[in-house]
Amino acid sequence: MKSPLYWSLSHRLSAVFALLLLISCGASFWVQVVASERHEQEVTQRLSNGLASHIAGNAALMKSDGLNPDAVKVLFDQLMAVNPSVEVYLLDRAGAIVGQASPIGHLKHDSVDLAPIRQFLAGAALPILGDDPRGVSNTRKVFSAARMTANGRDSGYVYVVLSGENRDAIAATATANNVLRTMLWSMALVVLLGLMAGLAAFRLITRPLRELTGVVQQFERDGMASLEQAAPALERLAAQDSGEIGTLSQAFRQMTQRISEQWRELTAQDQQRRELFANISHDLRTPLTSLHGYLETLLMKVETLELEERRRYLEIALSQSRQVGRLAQELFELARLEYGDVKPDKERFALADLLQDVFQKFELATEARQQRLVAQIAPGLPVVTADLGLIERVLTNLLDNAIRHTPDGGEIVVTLGQGHNGVDVEISDTGPGIAKELQQVLFTRPVFSSSWGGRPSGGLGLMIVRRILQLHGSDIALVPRDGKGAVFAFGLR
Repeated sequence: MKSPLYWSLSHRLSAVFALLLLISCGASFWVQVVASERHEQEVTQRLSNGLASHIAGNAALMKSDGLNPDAVKVLFDQLMAVNPSVEVYLLDRAGAIVGQASPIGHLKHDSVDLAPIRQFLAGAALPILGDDPRGVSNTRKVFSAARMTANGRDSGYVYVVLSGENRDAIAATATANNVLRTMLWSMALVVLLGLMAGLAAFRLITRPLRELTGVVQQFERDGMASLEQAAPALERLAAQDSGEIGTLSQAFRQMTQRISEQWRELTAQDQQRRELFANISHDLRTPLTSLHGYLETLLMKVETLELEERRRYLEIALSQSRQVGRLAQELFELARLEYGDVKPDKERFALADLLQDVFQKFELATEARQQRLVAQIAPGLPVVTADLGLIERVLTNLLDNAIRHTPDGGEIVVTLGQGHNGVDVEISDTGPGIAKELQQVLFTRPVFSSSWGGRPSGGLGLMIVRRILQLHGSDIALVPRDGKGAVFAFGLR
């Protein structure tokens, strides 16, 4: 037999239910026994209410000088022969027993408390219990009582115990057997009915919980593949049950949705990282191959190359080396941003002043290509609270991309406008724009291709920009704008 620790919930509930039924049955049985006994006492006392008065009216009991012992004995013997359940006593005015017909050795008390007798004579509510002279200490039983008079004066009381020791002995034997049988049958019936009702009722009640347990076990067994299959069952359980099980089903359904969404995000991030490694490997291989090729050519033809040819090879190799260094630096910076190593050191500053400083870094590059840098700054802009160095990096990356992808003679415009509790920034160029297939992934994965305006793209630059802005509670967006190439917008507070 299984230990209760390994019982199912419905079995545990059924066992508890059966135990409670047994306790309730026992309490009910006890209450019924007490009530039945009290009812029997009241009926007996009412039926024999005038018995003591009838005895007290017998004049033969008294003589002129007191009790008539012979008459008392004859009368008591006759009464107890007719009704063996009664016991008759004569009491003096103080409650002491002055006449009785008990067998020798059966009388255990020589007096009776008069308080219950006075209540009886005063007509108090029945049943009223009085002392039992033949019983052990504190034994109390129903009785009948009446005053006795002699020569016109109260001489004591007639005291009749209505449930004598003979009746108690017979009733005890009969009651013990009957009560034992009744208790055994009652307990067996209650246990049987309780278990049957509990198993049926609790199995029905716990059916939604078993279904929910099955869904959880399936999730544990099959993993993420079972989440979508479990959604309809969880929705049905939540709709059918408005109680705790329905609430639990709803909570588990929401949890599975979050887990599913997080799993999809993790899968997408894993795919992005795979693409990142592949693209970085490709982008590193190209300049490294070129660098290796030109250096190998220089080594092989060091004696035959002209000075100008040698210089050209060295300049190309140096350019490829710079490209590899720039990519390595961007990769290192992105890794620090992704893993939380960079914490913004925020301060208050005017974004317009920072923009002018950044413009100065690109003056020579734009003049060489006859491009125009234009700053459109709205008056009365508030100061922003941000990391000056990180925001400078954002503007530098965006302007560098705009300059490289804008044809000679083009225009790059930076607009600073009044935003919601801050400054809105927009950077636009007159280049060919960004291909549609790249717009969805522009900020989530590196773009190492010539699809951006026919030139090599900015690689990790836009990913770095977005991560920096996210650290400042902002984000960047590619805004469609007629007559413009690529338009990037973000806000700072």
